[in-house]
Amino acid sequence: MKDESAIVLATPYIMPHRYDAQNMITEYADMDILRKYINGKREEGHRITYMALVLAAYYKAYLENPKINRFVMNKHIYQRSHFCVSFVMLKKRADGTPDEALLKVYMEPDDTIFSIQKKVESIIAENADALQENGTDKFANAVFTVPLLPNIVVGLAKLLDRYGILPKKIIEISPFHTSLFITNLASINTEHIFHHAYEFGTTSVFMCMGKPVMDYIHGDYKKKLIPLSCVMDERICGGVEYAQFWSSFNRYLKHPELTEQPGPGKGKTEDKDESEAENIESTKDAE
Repeated sequence: MKDESAIVLATPYIMPHRYDAQNMITEYADMDILRKYINGKREEGHRITYMALVLAAYYKAYLENPKINRFVMNKHIYQRSHFCVSFVMLKKRADGTPDEALLKVYMEPDDTIFSIQKKVESIIAENADALQENGTDKFANAVFTVPLLPNIVVGLAKLLDRYGILPKKIIEISPFHTSLFITNLASINTEHIFHHAYEFGTTSVFMCMGKPVMDYIHGDYKKKLIPLSCVMDERICGGVEYAQFWSSFNRYLKHPELTEQPGPGKGKTEDKDESEAENIESTKDAE
């Protein structure tokens, strides 16, 4: 990207490392709204999960705000030509002990909540078998079980990645080269955390779903909220663009039916999201 403001282009030089530029935020999804939608779709014969809804809302918000899909490498800002999501899947080894698999799903502009749900289910099913190994597993087992080899391979990979010549096959299996890395700690009954964005790779946003909490924000202790903690690389765009993205993301969480449409949701809502977006634009004009 070369057409950004001087301030945005300068930030990778001021903050050369991703851990220098980590900003953190926690958003809260209304569990009652999502549960009502999920139950309604179940009656129609569609199985929808909370994680798929969050992913669909994030992806639709990205389509409206493409700058969220950027990354910084070697002090330059790049815009991805695709969108993918990495996440961790829990599984069991043949002996019954717990194990994890790192998975990556690619999304297309015509994806809806239904196709996103199918993609997530499909890749989980492919890797659920205790003896099943995906490309990431095979690469890790081949490299990290040989003494001294990990330092050589990882060091070489970082060097090649820095100069944009890391082989495409490695990038395709690497969970660290992704638009979004998400983890669902609610699945193991754990509080949300602020997970660091990896220095290796191109991950600019890391989101964590925590176990539901009471709505202490509005004092309604009968209502449950799903905390979504997020760590972002502030260098990829300006604060206004981030604000616009979160406004879109929250709109889709409040109106999950909009995720059923291909591309950005065009449906009208009755809340204040549109006026809030206009306020953001007015602030941008003032700046």
